[in-house]
Amino acid sequence: MKPHKIPESVLVVIYTSDMEVLVLERADRPGFWQSVTGSLDAPDEPLEQTAARELFEETGIVADGERIALRDWQLANIYEIYPVWRHRYAPGVTHNTEHVFSVCVPRDIPILLSPREHVNHAWLPWLEAADRCFSSSNAEAILQLPRHFPQ
Repeated sequence: MKPHKIPESVLVVIYTSDMEVLVLERADRPGFWQSVTGSLDAPDEPLEQTAARELFEETGIVADGERIALRDWQLANIYEIYPVWRHRYAPGVTHNTEHVFSVCVPRDIPILLSPREHVNHAWLPWLEAADRCFSSSNAEAILQLPRHFPQ
């Protein structure tokens, strides 16, 4: 039996210097678009490590800390887990805490999707990317991107 997911996760908004945002279409829910997301593998896994791992697993992008550096927004959203995905969590778990990160990448960076998780990707202007996301916390993070964009 697969272990239950930990109800603590990361959201990684991937963007370019001209404010295009990468969105990914879920394999298990065609038409559902999102940024990189993923749960901690262990309760003590550092959040930045989770963000770097999920970024690589879902897109093939390596956060090297220099050219590709994750930014921790020091922002956590608590939201109700969609009923369709609650079976992945321990009985009675209904909410998740999501920690927001971003990463600025070159527009021509190769994207290598994990076919188990995503079937398509698109680079969209940030407002359009926010509109495309099915998750309200993901859309809100994208809308906040200009405030977190390094000047």
